Amino acid sequence: MIVEDDRATREGLAALIGGTPGFACTGQFRSVEDALRTAAGHDVILLDIHLAGMSGSRGVPLLAEKFLGAKIVMLTVFEGTEEVFESICNGACGYLLKKTPPAKLIEAISEARSGGAPMTPEIASKVVHLFREYAPPPKADCHLTGREQEVLALLAEGFSYNGIGGRLGITANTVRNYIRAIYEKLHVHSGSEAVSKALRRRLI
Repeated sequence: MIVEDDRATREGLAALIGGTPGFACTGQFRSVEDALRTAAGHDVILLDIHLAGMSGSRGVPLLAEKFLGAKIVMLTVFEGTEEVFESICNGACGYLLKKTPPAKLIEAISEARSGGAPMTPEIASKVVHLFREYAPPPKADCHLTGREQEVLALLAEGFSYNGIGGRLGITANTVRNYIRAIYEKLHVHSGSEAVSKALRRRLI
C-alpha cells in the first residue's frame, strides 16, 4: 500500500510495484486519514513522512494498529533527524530516501516483508548515531554471542540478509538463523525492534 500526497510520485510507485512480477499495489492514498478508512490486507506500507494532515511519522502507530502485521517503510526526500528518530521509535521497520533506485526499492519492499529493516545508507548511519547519543545506561543481560552482535550491527547499518552474509562469509539462511536467535534473546519480533533495543542497551 502507498500513502503519498504527491500524485505523480504515488502513481509512479504504483506502476513500478504493479509492473514487477510477484508484487501488487493493494492501495493508493494521499493521506494517513484516507488509508485508515480502508480494509486490512496489506503486507508492506510505503509511507511518505511529509503529508497533508497527519504526518507520516505520527501515523505509523495508527497504521500499525489498523493493519496488524504490516511492515511500514518510510519514504522521504531528505533525512531530517527528528523525523527519522520519531518514525523508527513509533515502529517503522525501514526508512528510504525517494531517490532510491527502482530496483533497490523493490528489494527493500521484499526485505521488509521478510522481517528485515531496509534503510538508505545515509539514514542507517544517522539512526545508529541517534540511538547511541540518546541511549540510556547499558543493560547487557541478553548474552548475545560475538557473531550475533556482528550480524545485528550490520542489520543496524541497513544491510540486507544477503549483504550481511557477504560481509561475514556466510549464507543468507545462516544469517536468518542468527537473526531468529537474536529475536528470541531480545524478546522482539522485527528487525527494527531488535536494532532499537540493542542500541538502547548499547549491545552494538
